[in-house]
Amino acid sequence: MKRRIGSRNMGWLSANAFTVSRSVEVLFGFVWLVDASFKFNESFVGAISVMITQAGQGQPQWLGGWFSFWSNATAANPALFAHIIAAMELLVGVSLVFGIARKLCYGGGFMLSLFIWAIPEGFGGPYGAGSTDIGTAVIYAFVFVLLAVISGIHGPDSRTLDFHIGKRLHWWGRIANVKIGK
Repeated sequence: MKRRIGSRNMGWLSANAFTVSRSVEVLFGFVWLVDASFKFNESFVGAISVMITQAGQGQPQWLGGWFSFWSNATAANPALFAHIIAAMELLVGVSLVFGIARKLCYGGGFMLSLFIWAIPEGFGGPYGAGSTDIGTAVIYAFVFVLLAVISGIHGPDSRTLDFHIGKRLHWWGRIANVKIGK
């Protein structure tokens, strides 16, 4: 029997849920890979501490120490911070595209997204009468949560490396698969 939501037939979506969720995961991985490629560009190395300093402009005074700390830390060794960010984004992208260590990826990607939102994106602010955006990285954090929930509901996906590694290494499921409930 096909499920209906309102007057819509949900048969196709139900039958193709694995394919749809995996496709979204792979596309999201490519977004992270493209973003990582920008971070490996030397212009990012030169711009990272300036970007953070600018993110702190106009923020509430109580956030001044936060932005000052990160601006000074990145100014001391911008190449180190730029390459760490690039490598982390590359790992997230590869993990999503190939479906490897996805449970770690979802958690790490969530945290990385929040750090990007909180530091170079300046929490999407400063907020005022003309504010129109909260920043993109916080939305990425929510996508990681949704991917984890979907993965927990559907269980292991045979189109991921996690699935195939898990068949040989039974402990792999602890770092690869999200479990919801008991």
